[in-house]
Amino acid sequence: MRKLVLAVLVLVLAVLSAACSDSSSAKGDTVKVKLGVSGTDHRIWNFVADKAKKEGIEVEIVTFSDYVQPNLALAEGELDANSFQTVSYFNAFIKEHKLDLVPIATTQIAPMGLYSEKYKDVKEIPKGGKIALDNEATNMGRGLALLQEAGLIKLEEGFNGIGSLDKVVENPKNLEFVTMTAGHTPRVMPDVAASIVNNGIAVDAGLTPREDAIFLESETATPYINIIAVREEEKDNKTLKRLGELYQQDDTKEFIEKEYKGNSIPTFVPLSNIGW
Repeated sequence: MRKLVLAVLVLVLAVLSAACSDSSSAKGDTVKVKLGVSGTDHRIWNFVADKAKKEGIEVEIVTFSDYVQPNLALAEGELDANSFQTVSYFNAFIKEHKLDLVPIATTQIAPMGLYSEKYKDVKEIPKGGKIALDNEATNMGRGLALLQEAGLIKLEEGFNGIGSLDKVVENPKNLEFVTMTAGHTPRVMPDVAASIVNNGIAVDAGLTPREDAIFLESETATPYINIIAVREEEKDNKTLKRLGELYQQDDTKEFIEKEYKGNSIPTFVPLSNIGW
């Protein structure tokens, strides 16, 4: 009799345990995602995170102050995804550091701008004027391409987007290029004729790209579309892919257009358009 009672008790406990487990699983549908970004402007991702939360995806935004650590942290597994960089920068970075990262979605173009405290038009920049630009190769290349688009310089034929000053083949105003880390480019504006500043850094410095830049990057600059990146082993992760889908929905597009008034441009193109 005791054995029968014991057997029934074990069975009841097993059923209760299974029920608790199922209940816990049902309640534990929330999946946490650590997302790395650079800069302090999280408005778009806050909007997307609110939508994700309704679907059981809790997005933790991790802020970095540079363009290096978000990729290293992702590769090391400290992040699940990051969203801060252009495809051009991403391609160069993963090649240089031999990282197994891939893009899973395109997001926006944040136009790079040429800013000046002294001049209101690029034509006013004098001969011998100093131009500040980022010393990181891909961002320098983007800055040089911007100067070419503005008609200030000419780059070598077949320019590959990787910046170095010897790729400038024509410099009619004999401009002097002063290279530095990206974060310093807005700070030196009082000391130079003009400074090329990345969009996020410009916003953090209190600049409004559409209003303050004397020349702004073209909206069709495909290599400078921003992406969401993940580790290659996670490229088919349904939660991460869903995060990309939520970003690319029409209401996110409308939010970006309304909130940023052209300072950030939603650019939801297939990965094949950016070479992936």
